[in-house]
Amino acid sequence: MELTIKKTKWMFPLAFAVLVSFFLIIFTLSTKTPFQKSSNKAKVPIFVESRLHISPTRPISTIPRLAYLISGSSGDGESIKRTLKALYHPLNQYVVHLDLEAPADERLELVKFVKREPLFVEVGNVRVVVRSNLVTYRGPTMVSNTLHAAAILLKEGGEWDWFINLSASDYPLVTQDDLLHTFSTVPRELNFIEHTSDIGWKEYHRARPVIIDSGLYSLNKSDLFWIPQKRSMPTAFKLFTGSAWTMLSRPFIEYLLWGWDNLPRIVLMYYANFLSTPEGYFHTVICNAEEFRDTTVNHDLHFISWDNPPKQHPHVLTLSDYQNMVDSNASFARKFRRNEPVLDKIDSELLGRKADGFVPGSWFDGGDANATISQYILRNITSLRPGAGAQRLKSLISGLLSDKDFDSKHCL
Repeated sequence: MELTIKKTKWMFPLAFAVLVSFFLIIFTLSTKTPFQKSSNKAKVPIFVESRLHISPTRPISTIPRLAYLISGSSGDGESIKRTLKALYHPLNQYVVHLDLEAPADERLELVKFVKREPLFVEVGNVRVVVRSNLVTYRGPTMVSNTLHAAAILLKEGGEWDWFINLSASDYPLVTQDDLLHTFSTVPRELNFIEHTSDIGWKEYHRARPVIIDSGLYSLNKSDLFWIPQKRSMPTAFKLFTGSAWTMLSRPFIEYLLWGWDNLPRIVLMYYANFLSTPEGYFHTVICNAEEFRDTTVNHDLHFISWDNPPKQHPHVLTLSDYQNMVDSNASFARKFRRNEPVLDKIDSELLGRKADGFVPGSWFDGGDANATISQYILRNITSLRPGAGAQRLKSLISGLLSDKDFDSKHCL
């Protein structure tokens, strides 16, 4: 009896150990161990870039929202105020910038203007770059200033769909209701950027020379200066050139700032020594980035009057250019002098804007905007009241997107 009990005591642990061992053997045989030979099948390496994806755009059924940069230099403060009011809509976001060449009192006055305007305070969609950048005409500091504004808008501007860079010398030819209505049916991933790879004379006058922009390291503004040596053309990417004025999608702006495959940073460093950087940087990046090259629309949405062949500066627009501006169906025009009489004609005939006022729309009936903020504006912010400008702009955009060769004309 005692022997039977002793046998029973060690039989149960033995059976349990055998059972556990059995399952361990089965598990080991069915699982690859570090000592097993790997399959001969090639594996695709996983890079960090493959884990980063382009941000989705907002649905095309929603009213688009635009993010603007309006920049200027000494003496441009009043022009920036006028352009801002002509472009204003509560749905959009705005950054205004006067560079360090502007006197401190002029920059301070721009800050006070934004803070004193009850509509801007109530809606909260206008920002002034308080720590101004030194911007050299034709230099890379123009691009760095644009990227600075875009970064501010990404961080603080909430949801928006396209980024538009303008100067104090630009002015709209359509209302924001016209613009938002027209682009409400346009795919949000498209980038409106005039571009070409046929750089022609620019190879020897802009690409091969090496310039230094002292605005990158100095607080005192000076002209660009040249290095005697020339450089060869790049082979790591292909150069493109075009208009400095663009309408870029939010996904592309994010790519420029985050640059998950490093192309934007490499190209930016190359263009740090390139003459007229704003006319090449964005174009070269977008046309060398596989994810974005097929999103280009070859137009800058501007009316600009150039000599043929073009000189460094376009013509200053006057009353004699008015009909050509209208007939162009463009959204914006440049270049205007401060308080040029043709601006008053644009205000009265195209925008319906009173002197020193906002442009009427569904959000604003043309009266005193500051007296109607809470009663009217914020209730109608998502309604649009397009006018004749929408028909003109629609004609331009439809023509661009319906071109039979549209899909084969990207980045040529």
